[in-house]
Amino acid sequence: MAMEITQVLLSAQSPDGHTRTLAEANLKQFQEQNLPLFLLSLSVELSSEQKPPESRRLAGIILKNSLDAKDAVRKEELTQRWVSVDPSVKSQIKESLLRTLGSSVSDARQTSSQVIAKVASIEVPRREWQELIGLLLNNMTQPDAPAPLKQSTLEALGYVCEEVSPQDLEQDQVNAILTAVVQGMNQTEHSSEVRLAAVKALYNALDFAQTNFENEVERNFIMKVVCETTVSKESEIRQAAIECLVSIASTYYEYLEPYMQTLFGLTANAVRGDEEPVALQAIEFWSSICDEEIQIQEEFGEDNGESSSPHSNFIKQALPTLVPLMLETLLKQEEDQDQEDGVWNLSMAGGTCLGLIARTVGDAVVPLVMPFVENNITKGDWRSREAATFAFGSILEGPSIEKLARLVHSGLEFLLNAMKDQNSHVKDTTAWTLGRIFEFLHSAAGEYPILTATNLPHIMSVLLESIRDAPNVAEKVCGAIYFLAQGFEDAGSSSSMLTPYLGDVVSALLSTADRTDPSNVRLRSSAYETLNEIVRCGSIPETSNMVAHLLHEIMNRLSKTLELHIASSEDREKQGDLQALLCGVLQVILQKLSNSNETKPIILQSADQMMILFLQVFACRSSTVHEEAMLAIGALAYATGPEFAKYMQEFYKYLEMGLQNFEEYQVCSISVGVVGDICRALDDKVLPYCDGIMSQLLKDLSSPMLHRSVKPPIFSCFGDIALAIGEHFEKYVPYVIPMLQGAAELCSHLDVNDDDMQEYGNQLRRGIFEAYSGILQGFKGPKAALMVPCASPLLSFIEAVVRDKSRDEEVTKAAVAVLGDLADTLGPNTKILFKDCTFHMELLGECFRSDNDQLKETATWTQGMIQRVLVS
Repeated sequence: MAMEITQVLLSAQSPDGHTRTLAEANLKQFQEQNLPLFLLSLSVELSSEQKPPESRRLAGIILKNSLDAKDAVRKEELTQRWVSVDPSVKSQIKESLLRTLGSSVSDARQTSSQVIAKVASIEVPRREWQELIGLLLNNMTQPDAPAPLKQSTLEALGYVCEEVSPQDLEQDQVNAILTAVVQGMNQTEHSSEVRLAAVKALYNALDFAQTNFENEVERNFIMKVVCETTVSKESEIRQAAIECLVSIASTYYEYLEPYMQTLFGLTANAVRGDEEPVALQAIEFWSSICDEEIQIQEEFGEDNGESSSPHSNFIKQALPTLVPLMLETLLKQEEDQDQEDGVWNLSMAGGTCLGLIARTVGDAVVPLVMPFVENNITKGDWRSREAATFAFGSILEGPSIEKLARLVHSGLEFLLNAMKDQNSHVKDTTAWTLGRIFEFLHSAAGEYPILTATNLPHIMSVLLESIRDAPNVAEKVCGAIYFLAQGFEDAGSSSSMLTPYLGDVVSALLSTADRTDPSNVRLRSSAYETLNEIVRCGSIPETSNMVAHLLHEIMNRLSKTLELHIASSEDREKQGDLQALLCGVLQVILQKLSNSNETKPIILQSADQMMILFLQVFACRSSTVHEEAMLAIGALAYATGPEFAKYMQEFYKYLEMGLQNFEEYQVCSISVGVVGDICRALDDKVLPYCDGIMSQLLKDLSSPMLHRSVKPPIFSCFGDIALAIGEHFEKYVPYVIPMLQGAAELCSHLDVNDDDMQEYGNQLRRGIFEAYSGILQGFKGPKAALMVPCASPLLSFIEAVVRDKSRDEEVTKAAVAVLGDLADTLGPNTKILFKDCTFHMELLGECFRSDNDQLKETATWTQGMIQRVLVS
């Protein structure tokens, strides 16, 4: 029997804090003491028409949260709890949920449809609740089924399709769902709520419809119904129908040919004459087609004439009418769009789509866009000028530099003058366009130089003046300076062209970072990021004095943040953000100065003071700062080498805190990386801290709480530690090797069809190989025999990885290196093993055929090591 919980649920929503806290504690206690009864009571509350809507709504929300969570570990825990509930109780709960779909309270119906899907997400993959789809479809086929029941049933079907994967449903179930959904979309259905729910359900069910789309008759029927629905009377239904077309464009691109003319007409009408949300979806349809065609070009190369390529060139065919359609939208700006974050309107969507069209068709877009630019760029109306600049900026990625260089040279002076336009929108878009010119077309080593000794003085003077403009314009100017500096990175001797301006640029960026505009947060961050790029791309020794001066300026700024008056959590957050930015600049400066023996002394003079600052920053306890300060300390360790030992005692407690920080796993991951930096800097001087570090790393690996992305770097870190302390690593071998073998075993069970898992598998394998390489090199000599028992399992693992075609080049390089280390360290002990296995010859052959010189070099060394073993 369910418990009466109405009053507790109502009290949990009380405006009185004490009442609310007490009620929440009661609910939590009930949940912990008797979960099955708790869930049953919630479902009874949700389904009871006599209960107040407020208590029913909260009952549904708690029920849903008892079945699902964003965190993967928590989600699995909730799943197991549901699985262990008595089947008869689960059956009662499910009956209550299905009954609620017919409720007169819309909140209860909707929540119930979501909870049904959460239960389905647990049970359907386990081949349980197989009757669910049939029960839901019965609601649709009942004569005189009330509209609210149909609506909530369709919502439930949609949510179920969202929660379960296509292989969990039988094809006849999918066919039945699609039939019910398409019927719900039919114009003969009088209720617009039912039709809208049906369109949304179709959107979620499209992934299941592969077989139906392969069948021409069924495909034609689905497309006909969707196209008819895009001209429905209700704008919300039209929008949802075009959303379905967007999904079809990306999921079933190869089947679209026969419908494209109709789809162009429907989307063009929507863009030109429908309400904004509908028009935005219509533009999104063409953006999706571009995405598909760009992806096909990347996979199959530019030559789409091959029969194997599924490219239909829809964009190229539609170009003469599609480009003018997008250009029209650029004139539909909003008055304050450049002041708002993440604003999305017709003009922004049209410009984004135009950019994708340019990437899809390249040079062919230019003659269609340039007349629009030329006709509008000098008009008195700001909208025309801004649209012209936006159009030009949008097509700078895709067409060849050869095609665009002449246009840029003839238009550059015009754009620089437009930075003084009366209208803020025009200046904003012009600065963005200059940034894109520098990003995509400017390279000091390029065949078609965009920046010359003639135009650079004017460019720099305009940028340095415009960086003082409104924050939104200044932020785009920072971006332009960022890409301008980046283009000189590989310049060699010509880098001096920018050097005379660097002092002024650095001063301007520091002043920009100090601005007190109300919306300065993003601008400040942009100024410091640009400063980093200036340092990173400058050539030493030309810029060494400037960078040394900047080092002291940034240290001074970091020191001042420690004196800030902190009166609120907002103040603390601002302090943390600023400290993180400043630590980021110090890291880049340290990396730059440590690249050259001439400039390393600059670091050594300031190292003590810098380390004191970093340690004080750690004491502020903000995770953003923790990450950046850790990275900066890693750079300092690399730069100071063995000298870093004197800081270890003070720093160790913060390093340990970082390694223990499971919640903020990025901090943990960066701390692991810093251990590697310290090992490379200190070699065996790191020994006194190794027990603590190794103990924490092994704990991290064993913890189910730690994010999986931190585990591969930990394995690499074992290699760094072993390399640093050599034979002293012996005492850790009994703990580390089983961990490595367990991880190697895990690699063979990862889902290769899942892209994320494939990438993770590659990271894991590389980490394992790097660990073995470090340990083998560390034990080379008297302790080498310790690794003999590992040789055979390691070779088997390498062979399994070599046979896997989903490995990336980094894994291949690590595999070849560890083969060489195995032969080098264990010598004649591996002779029989290398004689018995031949896969290494295939692997080395593959490496010699590669274009990667580093890979070839490693393979040559490995081949020499194996030859030496075989002839021993």
